[in-house]
Amino acid sequence: MKRNIAQAETRVLTAHIPLQMADRVDEMAERLERSRGWIMRQALSAWLAQEDERDRLTREALAEVEAGQVIDHQSVQAWAESLDTEQPLPVPRKWK
Repeated sequence: MKRNIAQAETRVLTAHIPLQMADRVDEMAERLERSRGWIMRQALSAWLAQEDERDRLTREALAEVEAGQVIDHQSVQAWAESLDTEQPLPVPRKWK
């Protein structure tokens, strides 16, 4: 029997999830006419992409801090305090 490459390159993962969440997955699978596995793959793929982006943004921010590209606390505080005045200050910008 010839195996599909996609099947050959997969692995089963298990997780205990709350019943209410499992019911929602079942409802979504039925509504979309997709399998539970498809729903779970979509959800996991989206979560992994989100975490990759969060990691990238964190590393980018840390590099900016190391390079001294920060906004000092006093500038942010002065800006925040000016927001309820007639002439609020412009948004503070990072050092260039």
